[in-house]
Amino acid sequence: MSKGLPKRSEDYSLWYNELVKRADLAENSAVRGCMVIKPYGFSIWEKMQAELDRMFKKTGHSNAYFPLFIPKSYLSKEASHVEGFAKECAVVTHYRLKADDSGKGVIVDPEAALEEELIVRPTSETVIWSTYKNWVQSYRDLPLLINQWANVVRWEMRTRLFLRTSEFLWQEGHTAHETKKEAREETLRMMNVYAEFAENFMALPVIRGIKSESEKFAGAVDTYCIEAMMQDGKALQAGTSHFLGQNFAKAFDVKFAGRDGELEHVWGTSWGVSTRLMGALIMAHSDDNGLVLPPKLAPLQVVIIPIFRSDEELTAIRKKANEIMDALDPLGISVKFDDRDTFKPGWKFAEYELKGVPVRLAIGPRDLQHETVEMARRDDLSKTVVNTREENLTNRIKETLEDIQRSIYNKAKAFTKEKTTSVDSWEQFVSILENKGGFVAAHWDGTPETENQIKEKTKATIRCIPLDQKQEDGKCVFSGKPSKGRVLFAKAY
Repeated sequence: MSKGLPKRSEDYSLWYNELVKRADLAENSAVRGCMVIKPYGFSIWEKMQAELDRMFKKTGHSNAYFPLFIPKSYLSKEASHVEGFAKECAVVTHYRLKADDSGKGVIVDPEAALEEELIVRPTSETVIWSTYKNWVQSYRDLPLLINQWANVVRWEMRTRLFLRTSEFLWQEGHTAHETKKEAREETLRMMNVYAEFAENFMALPVIRGIKSESEKFAGAVDTYCIEAMMQDGKALQAGTSHFLGQNFAKAFDVKFAGRDGELEHVWGTSWGVSTRLMGALIMAHSDDNGLVLPPKLAPLQVVIIPIFRSDEELTAIRKKANEIMDALDPLGISVKFDDRDTFKPGWKFAEYELKGVPVRLAIGPRDLQHETVEMARRDDLSKTVVNTREENLTNRIKETLEDIQRSIYNKAKAFTKEKTTSVDSWEQFVSILENKGGFVAAHWDGTPETENQIKEKTKATIRCIPLDQKQEDGKCVFSGKPSKGRVLFAKAY
């Protein structure tokens, strides 16, 4: 293995970038701002995708696919939507190239200009709502519960692997409903699906809340979100669910005949999470030795490493390893026997530590003789000798994986609690942000003017107004004006 990772405490950004590359998760591509997701990284995303897809279908949603290209005129139909995305749009103007005069290169063919320029989708509300117009005629056609797994493009100037790239993978749900109440319920339901996934699978504690007016999605009436705390004291938005009201239905004239026969506009929602979750997974749990993956999302949950000097010893160890793998397979536990003779055991230990494999078993000739294995946990780096004569190794591994999942979550939850501070003065507010970081719970007067001034002075934004916000009279930490409750500020990714 190459030399160790940079220390988080010394350069968190460098540590993150190096870990993503060294753990074979992703790398920069030849196209500026885009990334190549490598097989190991993509296998983690596939596990996320599979679980989320199961949860979506369990709540009644179906998958579909819509075009990558959006007519430019569509974007202008919802005023706040186009204003929110205009600066990030990639635009297709021509459909053909031709050889240049030298014959050694190509240029855009000026005669191949498109009649209407196309936008490479930054999000799909417009193209999907233009389609829904054809799908909805009556209340009997509702609700429409559609999800799409796709890629989107938002032209970014400053990029970082997984966290902010010009092209990224995501899912986007788009639903249409008969009533405002149903659409509201859908918005909250999907926010809670995201929260359940984050906490139960990513082992990532999150705060459920609603965005302030200036932080909500362009074109939404309200945006609900889940916010998570990273180890450097910065917040990360881990998922959003938008109540669109009738904004897009009116923009694209999506109407239905109601139960009374009258024509009405439908009520809409949209919601999404992206490969940004990969960044959250890395930054919330990993350490100076490499990735720490929750077992439920680890592509490889157990690795068995033989320690041998001869082919005869390897043959005997392989027999034992096969017994262990056969016992773990019915439990759905993924396991690998790494019998490569091109690397020494110590190198393999470091490799799987770097890649965050939750449980490592080491077996040597003495272990066979004494019917033991050495079991190492990735989360706390502890090692235990397990006597397979007295204990059921299969159950022990299963219980250890469950304990690691629990332990990672509890550690992250304790960290989030430690990094959440209530303040009542501007001096405290600034001091906590500069010296401690994390979430700062403070009173806010509810005005965008105050919110913008705080952002300009501290770079902290309102991450959310917690759904469990306690109603209490107070004074805005910045303006001194009356406030009815605390909101969460933080510096964020």
